[in-house]
Amino acid sequence: MEKTLHPLFNWIPIKLIEIDNEIYFEWIYLSNVPFAEPFFDETLAKCKSHEYNSKTIKLISTAENVIEWSKELVSVELKSLVFHVSRCGSTMLSQSLATSPENIMISEAPIVDQVLRSDAFGPDKKSILLQAVIALLGQKRFPEQKNLILKLDAWNIFYASFFRSVFPDIPFALLYRKPSEVLKSHQKMMGMHMVPNLIPPSVFGITSKEIQEISFRQYGALILEKYFQGFLDFYAEDKNVTMLDYDKGMKNVIERFISFIKVQYSDRELEKMIERLKQHSKNKNEAFTGDSYKDDDLAVDLTNVNALHVKLNAGFVEDLVR
Repeated sequence: MEKTLHPLFNWIPIKLIEIDNEIYFEWIYLSNVPFAEPFFDETLAKCKSHEYNSKTIKLISTAENVIEWSKELVSVELKSLVFHVSRCGSTMLSQSLATSPENIMISEAPIVDQVLRSDAFGPDKKSILLQAVIALLGQKRFPEQKNLILKLDAWNIFYASFFRSVFPDIPFALLYRKPSEVLKSHQKMMGMHMVPNLIPPSVFGITSKEIQEISFRQYGALILEKYFQGFLDFYAEDKNVTMLDYDKGMKNVIERFISFIKVQYSDRELEKMIERLKQHSKNKNEAFTGDSYKDDDLAVDLTNVNALHVKLNAGFVEDLVR
């Protein structure tokens, strides 16, 4: 007898919306589209033409629905959360992991950040809701899927302790890179978190006075300082976390990460992950030839952030013998 699928099979919540002072969730139908694109929103864009998603009427639910429905669908096991400082190889890591059909690789899903930063829920409700959303994102849609890995938004490092309270036994990874290279990448194409006030400065622990006293470009260095300090603070308090350094090479990053999360892949799966490094992280049709940046092009004072980078490198060495 053919097994009947749950009515919400292939449906996931994607957006937190407010209507008449009430919070609801908008859902989208994924059909048979895997999470294979560099970013979560790019996968969603491929799904929007489906007849279920092109209708004027959208599937909307309450938070309670999200929690209850998450218990009715089969999800794969969450294996790790990846925190990063942006422009540090995190997209390449996620794309390499996504080559394995055993992995569900969720890369910067806005719904996770929206739940985290929402003032509509207390800590306990937020914890339950976050678990439910992640379980639904990790819905087992294909038979071979067995590992769920989440790459978070860069500023989610400031919620690392909250994530730990929600997932006490899950390995967390901290991926970073030399400050000058991160900032030079942002000067070529600036990320939203590097633009003053585009994301509330309070998210990063930045005061209005700090913003007034620095230049537009220096703001990016300040953001990176906050990220690095967030990494150091969390690494100091948590034992189930590993440091990953882009400057040691992405092959090293992938191998250390896989070893840390204790997932066994076949030699062929590992070969595909390493092979993916030859293509650009955001465009697999373009060869990756490497990148490097010079400090003297930045016009930014790197004194503070470089000092923090030295401490991160010390933590990386410590991590090798933990």
